[in-house]
Amino acid sequence: MLPDTETNPAPPQEPQPEIEPIGVEQAQQILQTAMDPYLADGWRVIDRSAFTARLTREMRNLDIRVDLLGEVETEEMGLTPLQESGRLMAWALLLASLLVMLALASALGIV
Repeated sequence: MLPDTETNPAPPQEPQPEIEPIGVEQAQQILQTAMDPYLADGWRVIDRSAFTARLTREMRNLDIRVDLLGEVETEEMGLTPLQESGRLMAWALLLASLLVMLALASALGIV
């Protein structure tokens, strides 16, 4: 309890209004609107949920996120190590397949 000579240092503040998060349908609409220019520019969707999407083009990734208030945030970055190793494996398999086909054709006397 405060002595009679002191007053309450801060008057009681009114509570701030509750923050109302957006729904899943609204988030999907906002995300689609944010993605449309990128899709028209040649980006491909590799992962998508109601609130996030990952797009890729050539050697770049683009993450688009919609928060619970409906704000859109984008982040562009390079390929992940997993994507880079996957591309390397695909090239190695392609080259190995071509060499096997060439060896088979040579053995059969086609080439």
